[in-house]
Amino acid sequence: MTTNAAKILDIVSLSTEHLTAEGLYGKLKESGEKMSLATVYNSLARLCEEGLVRKIPMDGQPDRYDKTIRHDHLICEKCGAISDAMLEDYREEFSKKSGVEVTFYDLKLFWLCDKCRAKSGGTK
Repeated sequence: MTTNAAKILDIVSLSTEHLTAEGLYGKLKESGEKMSLATVYNSLARLCEEGLVRKIPMDGQPDRYDKTIRHDHLICEKCGAISDAMLEDYREEFSKKSGVEVTFYDLKLFWLCDKCRAKSGGTK
């Protein structure tokens, strides 16, 4: 692993946010690192290929990057905010019901976050 990739992996691993490539680039600049945005994108692609970072594709927004520990996501359908959802691992159940071995799944649940619900005058 390159030094640049290791720095990016550290930020993703320690972050409580689901950062975009640009967000990671900003964090690197804030910490005094000199790395191009292209290097960030290339390093992220490699880290995702190696299974060290998880890419979260977002409709109409930049992809986000996350840790690879088993978890799912709640995504606000209005503002795109992402929260981790620590749900049960359903691979075994899906495998039994479908008759195929499910090795991985990426569950995204869509909702209205508290801020967007408050703006729209909705209740919980």
